[in-house]
Amino acid sequence: MRWLTLAVTVVIGIALAILGTTPQSPASISSDEASFSAERAMEHVRIIAAEPHPTGSVANAKVRSYLVAELEALGAEVSLSEGSVPERSLARLGRWSGEAPPDALTLTNVIGVIPGRDRAKPAIALMAHHDTVWGSPGASDDTAGVASILEAVRAITSQGTVERDIIVLMTDGEELGLLGAQQFIDENPLADKIGGMINLEARGAGGRTTLFQTSKDNRAAIELYAGAVSRPGGSSLATFVYEVLPNDTDLTPALERPYVAYNLSFIGRPGLYHSAKATPENLDQGAVQDMGDQTLELTLALANADELPEAAEDRTFFDVFGIFLLHYGAVIGWVLLALAAVLHVICLRMNQPGGWWRSLAASAVVILGGGLALYTLNAVSGQGAGESVYYDRLAAIPMLEAQALLICIAALAVSAPLWAGRRGSIVGILIALAMQIFVSTTAFLVVWPLLLAGIVGVVTGKSDGAIAKVVAVVCGGVVLGLMLQFGHQFMQGVGPDAPMVVALLAALMVPVLGPMIPAVNAKRCFIIAGACLVGALAIATWVRFDPVADTMPIYDSMNG
Repeated sequence: MRWLTLAVTVVIGIALAILGTTPQSPASISSDEASFSAERAMEHVRIIAAEPHPTGSVANAKVRSYLVAELEALGAEVSLSEGSVPERSLARLGRWSGEAPPDALTLTNVIGVIPGRDRAKPAIALMAHHDTVWGSPGASDDTAGVASILEAVRAITSQGTVERDIIVLMTDGEELGLLGAQQFIDENPLADKIGGMINLEARGAGGRTTLFQTSKDNRAAIELYAGAVSRPGGSSLATFVYEVLPNDTDLTPALERPYVAYNLSFIGRPGLYHSAKATPENLDQGAVQDMGDQTLELTLALANADELPEAAEDRTFFDVFGIFLLHYGAVIGWVLLALAAVLHVICLRMNQPGGWWRSLAASAVVILGGGLALYTLNAVSGQGAGESVYYDRLAAIPMLEAQALLICIAALAVSAPLWAGRRGSIVGILIALAMQIFVSTTAFLVVWPLLLAGIVGVVTGKSDGAIAKVVAVVCGGVVLGLMLQFGHQFMQGVGPDAPMVVALLAALMVPVLGPMIPAVNAKRCFIIAGACLVGALAIATWVRFDPVADTMPIYDSMNG
């Protein structure tokens, strides 16, 4: 019976993780005019991404003309805004093409204004870049964003006039250094009229669209997003990680202004980033639907708001399997942590003598041992072999995810004799406390699994009946689903460089699984762990010696 309980828990967790990481099916071209249709958006993608169109190219001029015509057909007041390309960006273009860069180059932003009922109110801007890197048609980066905006604006105008102006900003020169966005913010008078902005980006060609960056002091902004978007994605952990990484998008210069701002992107199918194979045929239409739905719903909420969200304390937020967005302030965070701590103290007191240190040792084995194994096998797989393998490592992410999963299972199996039948986690509470003190908006990653594990520990400690088993299965399934969802997102975002992070996620399964498994056979556990490590080593070796991915960007292949 105990293994059946565990099996059901695993099935529930996997099902929830799939739900949380899989975009919806694309809506057909015959969908209601007021809704977003990925199939309609794909008509734009096929035209715009027919060939590479970097800044200054003939193909880029064709794309620009197409965008102007489409915006005029939507009833927009269209204008062009030009700027010069600096020498450092010309040099980058020269490195891509392998040819001497031109002496001068002009970037051209395409701007369309859809008039609202009250043109005196601050406008809402929708931004995406229309240029690509050299050698890539850029169906995802960033044609998917451009097409999503065109289709979302079409759906909005089909419903009538909204309260505020909507400014469509298709920037140029993003791939050369955010040039068009910076030129608009610095020089265009329309920048002073904007009150809210949504930027669309992509790294890869599929997966869920997530909110990975906002303007600072985002409480009201998150509350509006949570109320507007029917299938939300993203977390305050993602926004924190993005802020500490050396990455930028067109929203970076816009954040110099006091706009309420949202950055949305998908990063699945990572091997197609900047690839010549980033074609319309290889673009996940479900990802386009997800991006478009969120853009449409959020734009309508902003454009029709009586007042735009004002700055207030940053909010902790995360989507619960894409079903809804859970969000709260720092005080609630402390209350949840305190409740989890109380539950775990009760759990630890329920253990047999010496049980507390066994739980401590189990967590340490998973975090330290699992982290070391993740680091070591990641090095075996080729991490740190040089900058030239960056895109090849992106293409290897699915294999690296499988490798990380096997290592985490191995770490849990090795530690199982210590945590089977035990309740509570001292390590988890201490980690959650540190996160709550120093970066409170990230503490949810540890607090919620601990809270649910505490409930499981207390309930199963008081009763061995059917209700207790149901509580254990449901809570355990939710925790496993969340850990798989966040583990997948971690691996897609930073997995090639820092997979060690997922060892913490694996350790959070210890206190929730402990009460489900009263006893285990240590020999069998070590056999399972050994098999998983052998499989992980095989994957690492395969990734290390596998031929370079055929999705490598042309310019990287030429220079490598």
